[in-house]
Amino acid sequence: MMTLTETIPMMTSDDYRERFKAEYYQLKIRASKLQSIIQHDMDLANSPKIILERQINAMLDYLSTLALRAEFEGIDLQED
Repeated sequence: MMTLTETIPMMTSDDYRERFKAEYYQLKIRASKLQSIIQHDMDLANSPKIILERQINAMLDYLSTLALRAEFEGIDLQED
């Protein structure tokens, strides 16, 4: 999986497709980390688990929406 640092050049690109991919990858990375926190019952700023679960659900829904949009716009989200 790509790191957040590796997405920086994409995020600053003039090509909206590259910026789109960076947004997708960043969200995927953050969702994966939050999912790990939830699964391992780690404490995150004393937030109740139900709030973290709402957050991950929103993130995964948005990730799915980005993937659908990428499909319609012909943007390849496969990591190089």
